[in-house]
Amino acid sequence: MSKEKRDSWGSRSQFILAAIGSAVGLGNAWRFPGLAAKHGGGAFLMVYLLAMLVIGIPFLMMEISIGRKMHRGVPGAFRAIKKSTEPVGWFAVSNAFVISVYYAVVFAWVIMMAFASYKFASLTGDSATASGIWADMIKTTGTTSGYGTISFPVLGCLVIAWILIYACIRNGAGTVGKVVKYTVFLPVICLVILCVKGILMPGAMAGLTKFFVPDFSSLSKADIWIDAIGQVFYSLSIMMAIMVAYGSFLKEDSNIAKDAVIIAFSDFAISVLSGIVLFTTMSGTGQLDNMSSSGIATAFIIYPQSIVLLTNSGVANAIFAFVFYFCLCTLAIDSAFSIIEGVSTAVSDKFHLSHKKTTLALCIIASILSLWFVTGGGLAWLDIVDKWCNAYSLILVGILEAITIGWLFDPKKVLKEVNRNTQSFKMPAWWFVTSIKIFAPITLAGFFIWNIIDLFTNEKTLGIYGRDSGYSLASNIIGGWLILALCLFSGFIVKIIEKKLEKKGYKPDEDVWED
Repeated sequence: MSKEKRDSWGSRSQFILAAIGSAVGLGNAWRFPGLAAKHGGGAFLMVYLLAMLVIGIPFLMMEISIGRKMHRGVPGAFRAIKKSTEPVGWFAVSNAFVISVYYAVVFAWVIMMAFASYKFASLTGDSATASGIWADMIKTTGTTSGYGTISFPVLGCLVIAWILIYACIRNGAGTVGKVVKYTVFLPVICLVILCVKGILMPGAMAGLTKFFVPDFSSLSKADIWIDAIGQVFYSLSIMMAIMVAYGSFLKEDSNIAKDAVIIAFSDFAISVLSGIVLFTTMSGTGQLDNMSSSGIATAFIIYPQSIVLLTNSGVANAIFAFVFYFCLCTLAIDSAFSIIEGVSTAVSDKFHLSHKKTTLALCIIASILSLWFVTGGGLAWLDIVDKWCNAYSLILVGILEAITIGWLFDPKKVLKEVNRNTQSFKMPAWWFVTSIKIFAPITLAGFFIWNIIDLFTNEKTLGIYGRDSGYSLASNIIGGWLILALCLFSGFIVKIIEKKLEKKGYKPDEDVWED
């Protein structure tokens, strides 16, 4: 794929909306509020905002700028920076692919719950039954066994999810640019509707107080810093090959410094709006103390308990249920297709393939693999794979990216690219370079070590994630260590494929970063 023939965003607004759509996902709607509830409300907001400014925004700028500079996906961009670091890019790509496989299943769950919203009409006041709707429909065993059981509602919604994902990115940046004009604004409209309802409920002020008033004693605990930093990286879609791919479709006159700030603060604003929705609604229905840092538990078990207590009208409650789950659908779709887009860009760039055919092939492969999570044991397997992809693989990708740019390359060259077209706001060197070279690798390394220590010393795990839930060592090896190893060494697998293709006339791109 030549640079001249490469797709590009139709306008600056298309890129910004696509990046916001990718960044704003299910984690904003359910994980962010849950972490705020866990860590003293306003105290968590303060730490999150600090982490976003110090590490998140510089990292976001870095990824977008190297994509625009090289007009390549993340492996090709890193190869141009330093040939030996191409495997870092493939680590990011392969881990993102794994995430796309199970994220589509979560997307299918919210589609299923949107269709099932009518069930809430007959459950007014019955929180116990409402909390079990999702679990009954997915037919989970709660363990990693249960392959003989398949949830056909989830299977049907999974097919819909993959069709939607492919339809949104079938023509690359051109299709994405048209889709995000709607999918980015729809969840905001839904959240505003739910926000108004929540604020008007009796007891809403107690929820707002808990959300915004800081509990400063929480600042002395290490957990709040670990969770806030982790949420920043998960939320901004960095370290997942997405922002490099999106940056590769940028035109040369784009203003990365300004655009990255807009993207980051838009993401934060929607997280706060989601927090207001959940805190006021849960408080107004007497469920404030039940909030969980687990997104899945919040969306599918806890929040349904509040839905049936919203009004005395079953029909009204069903409507609010639909608005909530439709909102989650619109949040999920942008993130889902952006992950596949990042992977497709990397693969098609590397092997000079048709982007459209590559995207279709990846969607087919990923959809087949995602069937693993539709069985009775699917929820447990999804929990394990998600934990390892985010707590270990994703963090390792971030460490390696920071070392590559900060120590094996020159971050000032990247900063020059960031500031190339901006006059009114330039990213300061002391901020950008210090973040990429010092803060990001040290913080992420500390985060990774913390997670490893916790895995092997926590009495609930003792080396086996989900031990108290009945997860086995074997399931952790298969869904955790093995997948991590495959992702980590995926670059070397690609190298073997490349060598074989070279014998048949294939020539890899040899672009280099030129000042």
